[in-house]
Amino acid sequence: MNDILLSPIRLDEMESLVQKSVKKALDQYGIGKLNTEPEDEPLMTIHEAANLLRIAVPTMYSYVSRREIPFIKKRQRLYFDRKQLQEWLRSGQQRTSAEIKADAMASLEAQGE
Repeated sequence: MNDILLSPIRLDEMESLVQKSVKKALDQYGIGKLNTEPEDEPLMTIHEAANLLRIAVPTMYSYVSRREIPFIKKRQRLYFDRKQLQEWLRSGQQRTSAEIKADAMASLEAQGE
């Protein structure tokens, strides 16, 4: 009972204190971060997907026809998931020359052992 402190506090300060306390408790028990993003984002049209990837719509149709890009086809319409498109885009990331050199050196050292 000696830890009670009575003082005026603004509502936004109280909200901030509660949020920090809850986050600290979740982190302490390994529950992780609060999910503030919506789980189910709406699917994108081909025009929205092309805009996201900064490519032309005909190029999108080419990728779809060659099945080079993740897509959903339902009732003659194409849909795209934003997260899948971002993962697809990142999958084409090229390694730097420093990364290639480090891998080559590690491989040579492993062969020498």
